[in-house]
Amino acid sequence: MLKEMTLGKYCDTRSPLHRTDPRIKIVMYIIYLVALFMVKSPPALIIAAFVTLIQLVVAKIPLKVIRSTLMPIIPLAGFIFILNIFSIRDGEVLYTWHRIIITSEGIQKAILMAVRIILLILSTSVLLTLTTTPLKTSDALESLFAPLKVFKVPVHEMAMMMSIALRFIPTLSEETDKIMKAQVSRGADYDTGTVINRIKGYITVLIPLFVSSFKHAEELAVAMDARCYRGGTGRTKLNPLKIRKADIVAAVLLLLGAAAILVCEFISR
Repeated sequence: MLKEMTLGKYCDTRSPLHRTDPRIKIVMYIIYLVALFMVKSPPALIIAAFVTLIQLVVAKIPLKVIRSTLMPIIPLAGFIFILNIFSIRDGEVLYTWHRIIITSEGIQKAILMAVRIILLILSTSVLLTLTTTPLKTSDALESLFAPLKVFKVPVHEMAMMMSIALRFIPTLSEETDKIMKAQVSRGADYDTGTVINRIKGYITVLIPLFVSSFKHAEELAVAMDARCYRGGTGRTKLNPLKIRKADIVAAVLLLLGAAAILVCEFISR
């Protein structure tokens, strides 16, 4: 599962969504996520799922990558589904057993929350992270937060740190997988025993992982220093970001999708 994590990875399918200006994508997806959080009715949820599906088709993300992204989220979605079924007691009662009550309203809310979590992950991880390189993400964040430079905020350094963090997530995942396999070959057991024993077992993974992380950080610092990196002052860009007509069209389409979700939500109320 660690090797299949897609967070921080870039999947180049040369789709129109990949070519869209990263600043447009970040702003539009924030608006789109706000619209998803406001969904509380089945019709609006169906429209949100349809809009997300269209984006997946346009992005040409392979099904294998989508499956790898959703697999770690399924347990969380299932937990939220079960929690809502047993905690909501409004609506028509469908089943009772001692203090356990399952209602139609509870089932509807449980499905709504579980599907919303899945759509949020698809929108942020698959449709934003996989279609934007860490370098473009850094440039976009630096451009969006540029007004904060007036207040002496180190915008370039903050964007660089976020870009490096995203870049090293897949690397650390691979390192964790290698360390766990090496420890298992030495007799380590992470699947049996009490919870306390399992936690103690993972210490044999965390310590080498921390050592490896510090080693990567030192190598990166030396490489940046060797290339005379001195922050954002006076730096130029090889490929400066430019908003094209196609980017404006993409922004309008995403706004229309978010608007359709909100309009359907307000009509359903």
